[in-house]
Amino acid sequence: MSSEKHEKLWSLLERDQINTKDSLEKAFAHHLEYTVGKHRYNTEIKDVYEALSYTVRDVIIDRLNETQGGYRVNNPKRVYYLSLEFLIGRTLSNALINTGLLDLMKGILEEFGYNLTEILDYEPDAGLGNGGLGRLAACFMDSLSTLNLPGYGYGIRYEYGIFNQQIENDMQIEKPDSWLTKSSNPWEIIRQDVVYPINFYGYVDTKIDPSGKIVSVWHATETVLAMAHDYSIPGYNTITVNNLRLWVAKSSEEFNFDYFNHGDYLKAVEDKQKTENISKVLYPNDTTEQGKILRLKQQYFMVSSSLQDIIVRYKRANKDFKKFSDEVAIQLNDTHPSIAIPELMRIFLDIEKMDWETAWSITTKVFAYTNHTVLPEALETWTVALFEYLLPRHLQIINEINHRFLEEVKRKNILTDQEISDVSIYFEGAEKRLRMANLAIIGSHSVNGVAALHSELLKETIFKAFFKLSPEKFNNKTNGITQRRFLINANPKLSKLISSKIGEGFATNLDLLKGIEQFSEDSAFQDEWNKIKNDNKLELAKIIKADTGYDVDIHSIFDVQIKRFHEYKRQLLNILHVISLFRKLHDNPSLSITPRTFIFSGKAAPGYYMAKLIIRLINSVARVINQDPRVKDFIKVIFLPNYRVSLAERIFPASDLSEQISTAGTEASGTGNMKFALNGALTIGTLDGANVEIMEEVGEDNIFIFGLKAHEVMEVKRNGYNPLSYIGQTPDLQKVFNLLRENFFSPSHQGLFRPIYESLSHQDAYLLCADFDAYSKCQERVSEEFKNKKVWTKKSILNVARMGKFSSDRTILEYAKEIWNVKPTNIKKANLIYEIK
Repeated sequence: MSSEKHEKLWSLLERDQINTKDSLEKAFAHHLEYTVGKHRYNTEIKDVYEALSYTVRDVIIDRLNETQGGYRVNNPKRVYYLSLEFLIGRTLSNALINTGLLDLMKGILEEFGYNLTEILDYEPDAGLGNGGLGRLAACFMDSLSTLNLPGYGYGIRYEYGIFNQQIENDMQIEKPDSWLTKSSNPWEIIRQDVVYPINFYGYVDTKIDPSGKIVSVWHATETVLAMAHDYSIPGYNTITVNNLRLWVAKSSEEFNFDYFNHGDYLKAVEDKQKTENISKVLYPNDTTEQGKILRLKQQYFMVSSSLQDIIVRYKRANKDFKKFSDEVAIQLNDTHPSIAIPELMRIFLDIEKMDWETAWSITTKVFAYTNHTVLPEALETWTVALFEYLLPRHLQIINEINHRFLEEVKRKNILTDQEISDVSIYFEGAEKRLRMANLAIIGSHSVNGVAALHSELLKETIFKAFFKLSPEKFNNKTNGITQRRFLINANPKLSKLISSKIGEGFATNLDLLKGIEQFSEDSAFQDEWNKIKNDNKLELAKIIKADTGYDVDIHSIFDVQIKRFHEYKRQLLNILHVISLFRKLHDNPSLSITPRTFIFSGKAAPGYYMAKLIIRLINSVARVINQDPRVKDFIKVIFLPNYRVSLAERIFPASDLSEQISTAGTEASGTGNMKFALNGALTIGTLDGANVEIMEEVGEDNIFIFGLKAHEVMEVKRNGYNPLSYIGQTPDLQKVFNLLRENFFSPSHQGLFRPIYESLSHQDAYLLCADFDAYSKCQERVSEEFKNKKVWTKKSILNVARMGKFSSDRTILEYAKEIWNVKPTNIKKANLIYEIK
């Protein structure tokens, strides 16, 4: 179609009228009948949800086109965020808030007889992530748009999420998370015209081209197609809408006609099904060789399609790559996308015909790497044999990267032989392996941790030699969360109370929350604050009743630990303390304690035996305690199944106490700690991850800190940690172990929890026994302080007031200024432009 006809067509759209009450009503009715295909006599809640979503999407797409058109005209430097996870949760409620349509659409729906809350609850959580890594990426996308920064997200559109968790006979049971089957997905735009080939396997030929240059030709034996599926991310109070592009694997051949014609119909589509497995499920079980291959395929599939897309966009305005690093910044969210480094080199060398030095110079200026773990065993590695089998050309490039890097290191004469071995991409063990974190560091101009303590530990421990070699690369970017979702959306009553006192500016400048400090001792304000907390606890109590069958006392302390299950996060320490408290009450029914409801939620990886056993212990303890008439009025234990973003949004506002009790020096940052505090929960925790900075912000009097510090943990381990010596000095812990040994919580399954107490007695890798006594005493302080409602409420208010630092907006502005050199774009009709100073 000609440009003139395009312009004529586009001029027919009444863009400025799309957010009036009349136009929105008409759009809603139109989508209900013509898009969803429903009639007034057969409309259900599903149909209303879809019609409302399409109506809001119309507004967002209009802004998306304005935004992307502005980017094309202005050609700003863009940042591309590569992540295997984007845990976006539900989209509709956040979209209503960010577009400013929430109140208007709520009123329209009420006039039509619909309840917005019911409609919002219909939407399934998108199965595009699992834990903090993916939720951080989603928060960052929200902040990029809100701050008018030209940013794009890239990942995989999984057909199935990690799994739906059910609890049966106290055990975690994994069921498929088929999140796309509940309804159509109004938020997804399938771009069938945006498709790229992704190659695997084969062999590499080396030959001399006509100019006499040695060239490598990769003859791949499998080709998969990557098709773009786009999600539009609207900013708050701005027209800026950025794009989250997720890839779906498609077979290059729909089916084999030869098999089909010979009657083998299953075989005819077998290859297609195998090919499309790449985007089927988030984090396939990689305990088998096939699982490992699929996991590596996913990573390469994501980065190759994304880089091809980035280059196509760059070439629209450029004839060569001289400006590539001036117009492109790529952030690697952990090591999963680190294959992007040799892939970009492959494109530059083999397709664009650059020389090595030019290609490497551009590559290292483009990439930056975020690390998310200080645990050496969690750093991703691949066997050389598997990597070469799947990506033979990339292994050649990695060999050359490593060779040139080590030669340069030796010339500098800074590192010892052992340190040179530590920085090599290759680990020379019984099975030679590629260290992907080392590749990411070598190929990036910036390496950041995600909390001040974490960043220091990276420099002092696992990346000490790298820091010695290139200290200028290392920096800290403390994580943050978006207040639009985790305060305004999750806790609307509290948000409105705060707005009534200080205005709504905190939605885009969280530092303004400091304004409520002046009301921290105001009796009327405290009463309103506590009423909102109790209302939120009542709502959570209804969910608990519906999901578990248990009634809970909303006047008890809601003591909450919700996160992915891992031994270092120490859910086990929490339940051991619960058992200790239960034993004391059981032995002394007249004991006076502050009533508590202990709430757990989270998933364990399907192959993680110990984490799943801890979930079983928690549910077994819950079953015993909640049915014991002597203690059930004082303590309850709740395990809420199938932890997800939408459930978390109900839990944070209702929580009194936030459990952030990982072994000091193991949690990179944590963002749950920030979400709890932003909703008025007080933290009990170790000085680990971002807890350190939360304590600095809220004040030592407004947080409960216990346990060994990171340097003390290292010292205890250096000196030969013996858990039995701590158990011997802690009678309460001994009695807890006795209950486990006596099968008190598993009478019909003798020895069920033996692996737990034996592991703690002989290894205790995360020092639960060393911290148990300090944790128990700290919990006694919590109980005492909760009795003084006025003091507790003041501390709750001060926690919220002092959360300004922990907005993802602040984090993104630091990335933009100090790593990406990306500036806000003055998009037409933008209402809110931030300046990077």
